[in-house]
Amino acid sequence: MGKGKHDYLKEEVRGNENDRMQLKRTIGYFDGVNFIIGTIVGAGIFVSPTGVLKYSLLNVGVALSIWTACGVISLMGALCYAELGTALPLSGGEYSHIKRALGSLPAFIFIWTAMFTKPASNATRALLFAEYATQPFYGVCPAPELLKKCLALTVLWSLGILNGRSVKMATWVQTVFTVLKMMALSVIGIGGIVLLVRGRKENLVRFENAFSSEIPDASQIAEAFFQGLYAYGGWWSLNYMAEEMINPSRNIPLTVMTALPAVTLFYLLVNISYLTVLTPKEIVSSVAVAVTWADRVIPSIAWVIPLAVAASIFGALNSSMFTLGRLSYAGSQSGHLPVLISMLNVHYWTPAPAMIFSTIIASIFIIPADLITLTNYFGFSVWLMVGLTCASLIVLRYREPTLQRPYKVFLPVAFAMVAVSLFLVLAPIVWAPKMQYIYALLFMLGGLLVYLPFVHFKLHFDFVDKITCYLQLLLEVSPADVSAEDKYE
Repeated sequence: MGKGKHDYLKEEVRGNENDRMQLKRTIGYFDGVNFIIGTIVGAGIFVSPTGVLKYSLLNVGVALSIWTACGVISLMGALCYAELGTALPLSGGEYSHIKRALGSLPAFIFIWTAMFTKPASNATRALLFAEYATQPFYGVCPAPELLKKCLALTVLWSLGILNGRSVKMATWVQTVFTVLKMMALSVIGIGGIVLLVRGRKENLVRFENAFSSEIPDASQIAEAFFQGLYAYGGWWSLNYMAEEMINPSRNIPLTVMTALPAVTLFYLLVNISYLTVLTPKEIVSSVAVAVTWADRVIPSIAWVIPLAVAASIFGALNSSMFTLGRLSYAGSQSGHLPVLISMLNVHYWTPAPAMIFSTIIASIFIIPADLITLTNYFGFSVWLMVGLTCASLIVLRYREPTLQRPYKVFLPVAFAMVAVSLFLVLAPIVWAPKMQYIYALLFMLGGLLVYLPFVHFKLHFDFVDKITCYLQLLLEVSPADVSAEDKYE
């Protein structure tokens, strides 16, 4: 795909630089923990952690048990990913592992779908941040839609530029906002513990008879699990930055074993705190549970909670944009996206074109908000890809037994995750079939119309090389010296 031209430009742009052009390992253990926690903890735990309680039929004991079980399932999945991340520390996360184990076509379907769902998720976060950031200035009146969209675009491009210029700055921002959101969660969690320790009867009664309410049936428990696992979404993010982690064979498993139990503990403490102050009916009916809690417990500084929600969303958006850029970068290295996207900036050694590409797609979703609603029907695709990734682990265990694995998960855990993923893919389609699910599936399979001519048969147009060369000089980027994927062939 015009490799000679790109190599020539590489020398022209870089001159006599002796260093190898590749992503640098600058992300340590603490940074990794912040990225995982920052990705998982968004606005949900502050605003509407009601789904689990609602589908548990307001049964406190069942709800808290499901929150714990969802944390355990997420940890199991993260440990499977840790084995893959330490054996094959590549930037593409699930995409790279699926490609290695299952082949090019499933990997292309993954990135084809992800290039639609992940930017839409980032657009949703940016709009939600804009809503929380602007609402205090408008009181009871709704903020203008144009203002929210302009602010959302500003935030998206600010973070896109930041992540395209400096990994260290991006990790610093992630650390700051993760600390802020965990401080807010600590205030809520510790506040609940203090009230419980005081032992007031009205605070203890809901926990003394935790399982006395009506027990939900199997379908309701399954729906409660859907809600809980959605709140833990993002535990898979660490593998996207495996290529940039310092000592990944040690830090990836250690990071996972720190971050997931910490999130589970905080989720439990926050939910216990909510239940200490509010009744289950009040929680389910509240528009913003954390705000209602603060009005009861710390009314003088309740205004802090909306700021904490905005900070939490901002941190989650930063980490998800970081990982999406790495996915685009890996897809381009494998020939599934235009070659320009896998080039690195010669000054900062960051995947700037990949960040620009993913930010442009997210921006498109912000302008007509109706596009975002379409992605609601792609929820099953997340667990389809998790299942395929865990299946990839099993395939690689048997097909490549000599592959060096610094960390190995107990193999039945991988089989269990495949079974859980299969259930979570099929359950919503079987229990509540909608034509939109068929449309989503057709969209995923529609990737074949792109894959066959441009990837399988390698159809190529000469004018693309000319555009690539021009943009390469304009952006001051050049191809990486060695693809990380090639190192592990």
